[in-house]
Parts: sequence; C-alpha cells; structure tokens
Amino acid sequence: MSGRLTVRQHIFRSLGVVFVGLGFIGVFLPLMPTTPFLLLALACFARSSPAIHDWLINHRILGPYIVDWERDRSIPMAAKITSIVMMSASFAWLVLGTSAPAIALWMTGAVLICVALYIVTRPTTRR
Repeated sequence: MSGRLTVRQHIFRSLGVVFVGLGFIGVFLPLMPTTPFLLLALACFARSSPAIHDWLINHRILGPYIVDWERDRSIPMAAKITSIVMMSASFAWLVLGTSAPAIALWMTGAVLICVALYIVTRPTTRR
C-alpha cells in the first residue's frame, strides 16, 4: 500500500483525534469521562495509524489510564479521589451558585451519585 490514506483511514484518524480531545477535556470536567474516549481513540488509531496508536499507549499522562483500564478495568486512587471531589464541587456550585430548578438538581444529583458509585466500585490501580 502506498503512503496515501484511504477514506476509511481518514475517517478513523479524524474520529481518533476528536476522541482524544474529548478524553482530554474529561480530565478537567467531572461529568465528562476520560478513559472511554481514550479507548475509542485507541481503537480508531489502531485502524488508521499504528504510530499514533503506539504514541497514545506510551503517552506519559494518558497512557497509564488506558493500560490500567484495558488490563484490569482499574482506576488509580488519585483519579478516583479527584473525580469524586470535582463532582461534589460541581454539584455544590450548582446547588448554591445557580437558580437551577429542583428537577435539574435532583437529576444531576442522581447521575453524580451513580457515577461516583461506579468509580468507587472499580478496582484501584496498584502502582
């Protein structure tokens, strides 16, 4: 095959870039997941660019999350704590700093509790 990318490879590479961006945003936003987007990016790059795929797995910040999740579905303790703290702070701001309707508060609270329970019940990465 020549050095030219197929349409399929362009699509997968573009999706991979979008998913990495969403995963990176998820590092900072509590309701935005990081690992699922990085895993989707990894799958896209596996089909479009082995070099980017390898770069992502070996990335010093993002790579360990991917490897931990793929290996044993675990989350590092620091990530668990950060996630729970950020979700709690976001919810506190929503309750105290906005005039959101009660239904929005209840629904947001329910979602955050479910996400927090999911995070807490995942195995913790041992490093």
